[in-house]
Amino acid sequence: DITYSISLEAVTTLVVFFSCQLFHKEILRESVIHKYLMRGRCLPYTSRLVKTLLYNFIRQERSPPPGSHVFQQQTDGGGLLYGFASGVATGLWTVFTLGGVGSKPAPQQEQSSPLANQSLLLLLVLANLTDAPDTPNPYRQAIMSFKNTQDSTAFPSPSPHAFQINFNSLYTALCEQQKSDQATLLLYILLHQNSNVRTYMLARTDMENLVLPILEILYHVEERNSHHVYMALIILLILTEDDGFNRSIHEVILKNITWYSERVLTEISLGSLLILVVIRTIQYNMTRTRDKYLHTNCLAALANMSAQFRSLHQYAAQRIISLFSLLSKKHNKVLEQATQTLRGSLSSDDSPLPDYAQDLNVIEEVIRMMLEIINSCLTNSLHHNPNLVYALLYKRDLFEQFRTHPSFQDIMQNIDL
Repeated sequence: DITYSISLEAVTTLVVFFSCQLFHKEILRESVIHKYLMRGRCLPYTSRLVKTLLYNFIRQERSPPPGSHVFQQQTDGGGLLYGFASGVATGLWTVFTLGGVGSKPAPQQEQSSPLANQSLLLLLVLANLTDAPDTPNPYRQAIMSFKNTQDSTAFPSPSPHAFQINFNSLYTALCEQQKSDQATLLLYILLHQNSNVRTYMLARTDMENLVLPILEILYHVEERNSHHVYMALIILLILTEDDGFNRSIHEVILKNITWYSERVLTEISLGSLLILVVIRTIQYNMTRTRDKYLHTNCLAALANMSAQFRSLHQYAAQRIISLFSLLSKKHNKVLEQATQTLRGSLSSDDSPLPDYAQDLNVIEEVIRMMLEIINSCLTNSLHHNPNLVYALLYKRDLFEQFRTHPSFQDIMQNIDL
């Protein structure tokens, strides 16, 4: 308890040292702090620092009661420095994320563990420092190469900053903390860059503990900033690249998903829920944000999973078909507008045409992907998905107009068969 405050101030001070990047347009490689941390006397402590910051995040230790502080706390609780540093770190975090359109600031969560939060922010700042021309970023190397404490295989020789950490407690902490952008970003960095962590997570039998919080982020898409939504989607995309994951999610049965409000889901597989949430994100995007990047990622995740669809819930099968119905209505509408404008422009003087060709192109691309997803499911697991077959037969007239369309003929032929 007596060293909690000083550890917190130390971590915060390091974050403040790095904040000079916020006031420079070009990437800083030569600041004093960079030299010390990347090449100077701090370099031998790289793995120990990364490990300690990770353990601070895992432990989520609460701030000790006021009597045990070495420093007298200011009355507002956090102290001036802490407030300033968290502002700086959040600023840095915005610099590192994808340029999302219409970002909302993340709601300020009540910090139950300021040390864990600051340690996580410092870890993310260190991981994202740019490599110097002659030396790669040692902190990123440490994050990329650490292993499980249960893993007894020798480290490959060229990783001087490698260390071991308890993967079980790291996994539990990541599952519990996904409400904050910074924890989602850490999960993304680990899945994307550390193959040991990725292999471990994909082998877990309780994947729902990790996937459900990610789905919840996507479900509450209106309340989240776009960075957080993108991160969650890319994490799903990384997970769905694994066939074992795509198989196992259909075997996990969930009871009563309280946050899913459109319909009461008393019993549904994790795979069907994932499909429902991703389709809902696509529909939300079609009506509100119209971000092509978001569409592509959502459809790519569905396409990755499609060959392994098993026992789809009837509601999930209906939503797949109703999304297709929505797309074909949109396709017809754009086609109609294009035809009218074309007729109008032939009779009137040469006014510039709106770019319907591009709109049509995007919609046709999405329809093509939807048909490929349906086709892939029918080709690979027809007899496992009676609900999807029923939904297709029930709405067979939807597909009529695409039978003769040159872009879709080949797939339509197979779906008909």
